[in-house]
Amino acid sequence: MSVQTQARSLFIKHHKLVVNRERSMLARTAAEIGVDVDPKFHNHIQGKIASDFRTIYDRSHAAMS
Repeated sequence: MSVQTQARSLFIKHHKLVVNRERSMLARTAAEIGVDVDPKFHNHIQGKIASDFRTIYDRSHAAMS
């Protein structure tokens, strides 16, 4: 596998993780305020993730010991 293919694969995996976190946080917020959400419904989040969202939903740089 070429370096470019590996980089693309890593980026796509990371992007999916960020989108997953965003969906999870939105679902939790909806549950907290009492909005009924169908767990089977997944709306496509269109466009690029905003850079400030990426820092919020991204992995933490803290390490567990």
